[in-house]
Amino acid sequence: QAIANERAGLLTDDRTLLKANLTMLQQLGMADHSNVYERDFDGVFLGTTQEFYQNESSAYLAENSASDYVNKAVSRLGEEKARSEALALPPTTEVPLFQMLETELIERHAKTLVIIENSGFAVLLKDDTKINVMKDMYDLFARVPSSVEFLREALCERVMADGKALVADQDRGASDPSTFIRGVLKMDERYKNVVEVAFRGEAKSKKRLKESFENFLNSDTRAASYLAVYADDLLRSGLKGATEEEVTKLLNNVILVFRYISDKDVFESFYKQHLAKRLLSGRSVSDDAEKSMVSLLKAECGYQFTSKLEGMFNDMRISRDTRDAYKLHKRNSVQAAASKKNVDLDVDVLTTGYWPSQKVPMCTLPEPVDIAIKHFSGFYLDKHTGRKLQWQTSTGSAEIRAVFGKGPNFRRHDLCVSTYQMCILMLFNDNDTLTLREIARDTNIPSMELKRHLISLCTPKHRVLRKGSKGKGISGENDKFTFNVDYTSKLKRVKIPLVSMKDASRSGKKGDGSKAGMESNPNEAVAEGKLPALVEEERRHLVEAATVRIMKARKTLKHNDLIAEVTKQLSSRFVPSPQ
Repeated sequence: QAIANERAGLLTDDRTLLKANLTMLQQLGMADHSNVYERDFDGVFLGTTQEFYQNESSAYLAENSASDYVNKAVSRLGEEKARSEALALPPTTEVPLFQMLETELIERHAKTLVIIENSGFAVLLKDDTKINVMKDMYDLFARVPSSVEFLREALCERVMADGKALVADQDRGASDPSTFIRGVLKMDERYKNVVEVAFRGEAKSKKRLKESFENFLNSDTRAASYLAVYADDLLRSGLKGATEEEVTKLLNNVILVFRYISDKDVFESFYKQHLAKRLLSGRSVSDDAEKSMVSLLKAECGYQFTSKLEGMFNDMRISRDTRDAYKLHKRNSVQAAASKKNVDLDVDVLTTGYWPSQKVPMCTLPEPVDIAIKHFSGFYLDKHTGRKLQWQTSTGSAEIRAVFGKGPNFRRHDLCVSTYQMCILMLFNDNDTLTLREIARDTNIPSMELKRHLISLCTPKHRVLRKGSKGKGISGENDKFTFNVDYTSKLKRVKIPLVSMKDASRSGKKGDGSKAGMESNPNEAVAEGKLPALVEEERRHLVEAATVRIMKARKTLKHNDLIAEVTKQLSSRFVPSPQ
């Protein structure tokens, strides 16, 4: 009754008398080898204690928030510990007492404390300011290790929900790929802090957090392609003006997300396409940053993963030396000096195996350009016998000087255009108006690319050509294009940007050139989340090669063991399907 009064908050007599009585009962039991202590006190004490906390815990939780309940439970456990020490309860009483307390105060209400409306752990995870409250709840649950699983599960569900929200934003078109990756990085920072502080850095919670990120990021291949776009944005302009420490941090963030992704070969494919465009257009913010990124990928996945990327940098270095040698050759060439239509040609000589392959036929080049590439081919092949040059006119760029206006008011502008746009515009030296069919016949540019480049030359801001039909699209093969002599710009040097393949395809028939769209602009393929055809083909070859390699070494192997071994060998690049 004295203990019950204490728990009820009533003033009681000094505990000294109670302690003396309990000591006497224990000594009597030891003297005559009886169970007088257990019979007269222990069983009754534990029974009434269990009943008291069953009733109190349920009633308190029904009327108070989860955080208030945690504080109450911690307070009650502290009171019972102090009372146990004051009364010098023997281990035979103290151990089952606290097991019972942990069962009644923690284990029985663990799930409710997580899911309770407005104040449960699942709700607290949404609020960064409640991290200390979460820590208190974890500390309480840690007394019953099995109960912590409810907290881990709530953490995983919260991460998955936030991840699905990011994916949903993408599906609605509410954010771009870089925004998606920044959202993932923000989530990672936030929930790692939750695990480190609230979960006391528990290893199991760290593992579950990692699995949760991997789960929603690998639901399809879009995260791998989005990460490549994010890295491209950084290396094009995002690192401009950043300190060395900031650059290192931002590049390490790319690797942080990269570790979660299982489709590493998809990332490599898209990263390689973006890197090729940066290198060929000279748009990298820093060569050091580019090489640092490749070094980080190499440290993460090994030399084989980055060998082609390093080969691309090597090609660019050799190409610079080749260009310098060719310029010297031109200065010493009588034939080049005598030519009135001399074209300054800068050539990047690329190794086929290193760069993204584009099986696009060479277009028909203007005569001065055709002569220039023949001169370069002769120079290069004289120095490198046995090699073959295949000109990739789909990836080049050009600067042409155009004259606009009539009479004495001529205006000259230097137009920065793609090779295809240059081929189109050069036709208008001899013709004021041409149809789509005539331009296609004279240039041999693929249909969808031709429409895309023509539309780019007809945009309101850069209307170098006038389109006969109304609207954004091209009406058909007989649609006419006229050189716009009235074109004006405040700039002497004008860059004509390309419209997206999506905009160009709206003007054509359904099904036209969807593959070409992915080839020419990888940014437009990332939203689908599907496996690119080239990556799928490469995976098939890798699986076949791994299977042959394993069977040569092992001779005989059960089917399931073979699948496990192939999966193990290829897991650093992707997770192969058992089918």
